[in-house]
Amino acid sequence: MESIRIEEMKESKKYILAIDQSTSATKVMLFGKQANLIHRLSYNHQQYYPHNGFVEHDADEIFENVVYGMEEILRINGLAASDLAAISITNQRETSLIWDKTTGKPISNAAVWQCQRGKEFCNCLKENGYGSKIQEKTGLIIDPYFSASKLRWIINHVEGAKEKAQSGDLLLGTMDTWLLWKLTNGKVHATDYSNACRTMLFNINSLKWDEELISIFDLYPSMFPEVKFSDQIFGETDPSVVFEQSVPIAGLLGDSHAALFGQNCFEPGMAKATYGTGSSIMMNIGNKASEAPKGLVTSIGYGMDGRIDYVFEGNIHCTGDTINWLKNELQLINSASETEDLARSVAGTNGVYLVPAFVGLGAPYWDNSARASITGMGRDSSKAHVVRAALESIAYQVKDLIDLMVKEGGIELKELRADGGPTRNNFLMQFQSDMLGRGVKRSTIEEVSALGAAFMAGLATGFWSDLEEIKTLYRSDRTFEAEMDSEENEKLYKGWKLAVKRARLVE
Repeated sequence: MESIRIEEMKESKKYILAIDQSTSATKVMLFGKQANLIHRLSYNHQQYYPHNGFVEHDADEIFENVVYGMEEILRINGLAASDLAAISITNQRETSLIWDKTTGKPISNAAVWQCQRGKEFCNCLKENGYGSKIQEKTGLIIDPYFSASKLRWIINHVEGAKEKAQSGDLLLGTMDTWLLWKLTNGKVHATDYSNACRTMLFNINSLKWDEELISIFDLYPSMFPEVKFSDQIFGETDPSVVFEQSVPIAGLLGDSHAALFGQNCFEPGMAKATYGTGSSIMMNIGNKASEAPKGLVTSIGYGMDGRIDYVFEGNIHCTGDTINWLKNELQLINSASETEDLARSVAGTNGVYLVPAFVGLGAPYWDNSARASITGMGRDSSKAHVVRAALESIAYQVKDLIDLMVKEGGIELKELRADGGPTRNNFLMQFQSDMLGRGVKRSTIEEVSALGAAFMAGLATGFWSDLEEIKTLYRSDRTFEAEMDSEENEKLYKGWKLAVKRARLVE
């Protein structure tokens, strides 16, 4: 009788509510049993720039948006909390904050992943030879992009913060931790492995917070959240905070990691590329952490079913934003949709290369002094050549990273799965496949990060039974197969590497 009641209960749960807390907005979504997106709401939040290089968010504002969005999406769809199997959370990574556990208030605004406030201390660590130690422990290179130096700055610059931390009154976390703590009314202070590993404070080998690193960054062990597998139930919403009854919270994942899971990259050699303003490239490398090739990092992809899947990762600063530049600054096009026909109107770029180093070059070069350049232009160079070169630059940058993962990381690429707005460009996807010499599968899944977190929450609560069922829900509309011969591939890529070299020769 008990098992029948459990099955009836599962059947009555019709949706996963997914929270996608990103850099510019918070989205709240409902997913159905077939992984279909039922409804989506989005709420922007304020960006704060109090000093040069500082970027902040008001964590209370974000939480208020989350609660409002959760209640609104149920109201609009005529649903009750009892219709939800679970709530999942995916979030902007590395953005961090510290709050008072007694008052429930942050001691300052959250420091966003883009924030450079920790740059000076990171440079000091590099100069004092900490690079190898930190990379060996965390898989990461020393950079203010990661959470540790931001948290150190906050603890050292907010009056009274150190004393409160020493007394055990302060907690810290990334945005998933903050939202979980607030939704459970302070009952649960936890995070998942994917978010923990991006703080530069978590040892990806021992799978624990690293006491030596905690000390280096002037923090205290009592401040840190418990780390859990993403397919666990982390806690339940508190009715005093949201909804009339409690709903399980599960499926916490950093956004890029959630996209990897949403793309069903469950085996070593499966990789995903998210084409957005910039691009995140991740390749599953299996259940053992391997040292990443120079210019890349090793991260935990996700933790589920009591095991860890590791990844190589590289982040490209400017891919889709290059198309925005063509439209908004150069005014060569009126919309991104024009680029495909323009690119196909010429047989090639006629030797033109565009290196979009508008804010320097990210992985694998990590050269902040590099500047954007267009090289190889002749009197017969046209708008179409420049537009085609811009699209090709996206594919070249992805190839830079995939080649490193394969050739130096020793992991054979099985398949690249692509998502994001620019993937609608068939020319770009075909050229990407030609450059890699491998198939590129284009996803039709909307909101792939939110869906990846929802999948984890569904596994935690029995909404979906196992990975085999999840695989049946993956959808793509086309696989692009490589058509270019190897000689042409090598010639074009050699030209790209030369163009990058020229872009890096800045005084």
